[in-house]
Amino acid sequence: MSTAEILVIDDEIQIRKLLEITLESSGYKVAKANTAKEGLAAAATASSDMIILDLGLPDENGHAVLKKLREWYVKPVIILSVKNNEEDIVSALDNGANDYLLKPFRTGELLARIRSVLRNCTVTESIPAIKYENFEINFSTRAVKKNNESVKFTATQYELLALFVKNEGKVLTHQYILREIWGPDYVTQSQYLRVFVAQLRKKIEKDPDRPKYIVTESGVGYRFVGSNN
Repeated sequence: MSTAEILVIDDEIQIRKLLEITLESSGYKVAKANTAKEGLAAAATASSDMIILDLGLPDENGHAVLKKLREWYVKPVIILSVKNNEEDIVSALDNGANDYLLKPFRTGELLARIRSVLRNCTVTESIPAIKYENFEINFSTRAVKKNNESVKFTATQYELLALFVKNEGKVLTHQYILREIWGPDYVTQSQYLRVFVAQLRKKIEKDPDRPKYIVTESGVGYRFVGSNN
């Protein structure tokens, strides 16, 4: 049984009640807010280990709330929304959401997603920062530096780099990376992945055309070669 506390920001009474019952029965502590204003205040003052955020809040767009949270809140955020169009999903993930689940949802799937996100968070918290020859990544602050200078990353670029670093030495297939970062609907979009890998190489490699860290495994995927100092 988990002792993690989850903050639910959702204006639907029925959803909040369902989540409260589901989460508490699995051992989680639950805090609730029904507006963006209440949610941001609760996130700032409570000791939540994760936030479940609805995009359709009455006083402010959920995407705007997510952006505000990601200015300082480094713990996981799962989006729970009726909005199922690609633009909303990609925007939420790019703005720092760890996962996206559609309403109506299956409680078993939600709990599995929560366990996965919290487990990954625990792994990165146990290794707060890793330094390589010319760049370093800090999992606690989600910051990346190259030659001791801060480098700006989008949420998706950071998640992709973190995925590579946490799987150092392993060959990650195109499908695995696409599923982990963008979701199952993107597992065939290899060209989409190539664009993001090229962006990462420009930001962390000494010579992006001859990458040292993110190595292509022809026809399969990529391998992160660290040899960290």
